[in-house]
Amino acid sequence: MKENFETKLFAVPNDVSRITRTLKKAGFEAYLVGGCVRDLLLKRRPRDWDITTNAKPEDIIRLFKETFYENDYGTVGVVSENVSDETLKVVEVTPYRLESEYSDKRRPDSVIFSDKLEDDLQRRDFTINSIALDIKDSEETGNLYKGHIIDPYKGQDDLKSGTIKTVGDPHSRFSEDGLRLLRAVRISSELGFTINTETEKAIKIHAPLLQKIAKERVKDEFIRIIMSDNPMDGLILCRNLGLLQYIIPELEKSVSIEQNSAHAYDVWEHLLRTVQHSADKKWPLEIRLAALLHDISKPETRRWGKEQNQWTFYGHDVIGSRTAVRILSDLKFSKKVIDKVSVLVRWHMFFSDTEQITLSAVRRMIANVGKDNIWDLMNLRICDRIGTGRPKESPYRLRKYRAMIEEAMIDPVSVGMIKIDGNRLIKILEITPSPKIGYILHALLDEVLENPKLNTEEYLEKRAMELAQLPELELKKLGEKGKQTKEIEEEKKVEEIRKKYWVR
Repeated sequence: MKENFETKLFAVPNDVSRITRTLKKAGFEAYLVGGCVRDLLLKRRPRDWDITTNAKPEDIIRLFKETFYENDYGTVGVVSENVSDETLKVVEVTPYRLESEYSDKRRPDSVIFSDKLEDDLQRRDFTINSIALDIKDSEETGNLYKGHIIDPYKGQDDLKSGTIKTVGDPHSRFSEDGLRLLRAVRISSELGFTINTETEKAIKIHAPLLQKIAKERVKDEFIRIIMSDNPMDGLILCRNLGLLQYIIPELEKSVSIEQNSAHAYDVWEHLLRTVQHSADKKWPLEIRLAALLHDISKPETRRWGKEQNQWTFYGHDVIGSRTAVRILSDLKFSKKVIDKVSVLVRWHMFFSDTEQITLSAVRRMIANVGKDNIWDLMNLRICDRIGTGRPKESPYRLRKYRAMIEEAMIDPVSVGMIKIDGNRLIKILEITPSPKIGYILHALLDEVLENPKLNTEEYLEKRAMELAQLPELELKKLGEKGKQTKEIEEEKKVEEIRKKYWVR
């Protein structure tokens, strides 16, 4: 087996080295393996940590305090002692193993535990994931360890050239587990690697195998493509390799669908550029999914408008929202994600002209999507505009949008802010409802705005009793003064918001 890079230092969390050290002290071999080794060699922070060993499951369980073993493939989850590190909640420790045929194209029919590391490495998917690392505890410096690399399939060479290539025959590897087809694309998106020609040809041939994979597993790989820095490249690769039709077939229909004069690209490329901008801005999953699906129903709603002399897409937002629900439900996304994405898709066609839009229209939009979603809708709108091929959002218009939304969301200054209401006044003053109640409430509001410390039930009730004794004309003047103060305070808030965004 090819071994080198023995003198390099690798940053390995203490909890991971503790596991390998414990296994070795008990007389077993223990290697880091898979994606974590690949990421260490690329100077990336690993998402997960996997260890392979010649210890059997019962040996692993015996050696560690807290474990769980809920599969037929020998993998034991060792629970981390470092609860502060989210990436280390569980470290998977798997015995060396050989695998039988994959009758269902998803998982091996059976596994046989082995005593040879070589047997374990030869069953893995890609050469860059078939590198093992033996960290030398005696050489530790903090959490830096010298590493001894085992690389029988020249994975390091493929890391250097940025190539994704299967271990051995690609047809055999993909026939074993159809999810590897999509995993190749995902790794390409995450790392910016190219797929080896023979591996790529095999993916095209075996693409239909993706139909046999559980939707949950497809969803997990798809999410990682969308959440990568290059989702546009990943989606294009999915389509070119024949995989997209088995993930979101509706997207295939968007290819070559010409749009109106507001767009420089067809629907497919517009969606790609929109989701890419959401990735460039590091937006969360829901915004990225909405960016990808916001115009998903344009193909079915496209009509030629004789009056406009161009294509129209009336209702694509409403129908698209329903289509997004169906797509995401089929991929087994959570209800929370589905609900949010469907709202963003439904309302993505909101106002666009800051000179004509009214504050009341902004308030209605906030009521439609909810305060928790309005800023995400705003971000989707920006991505949508960038995806048209137009110049970037003008700085003033963008600031004006934000100012109007923030202005619409501020809590109005009202008597509801004070810790007494009309019903309480009627009771303690023993009077019937009348304008006098309003005068007293506004007079009290005026005092509280001047001195917020006075906003206590005890003070307000006492002060209300005093105000009730005043002549009605004098009380009315105090109430009017309170209303004026309220209006001034509201104007101050609006002015502060507009100054914040430098808009009129």
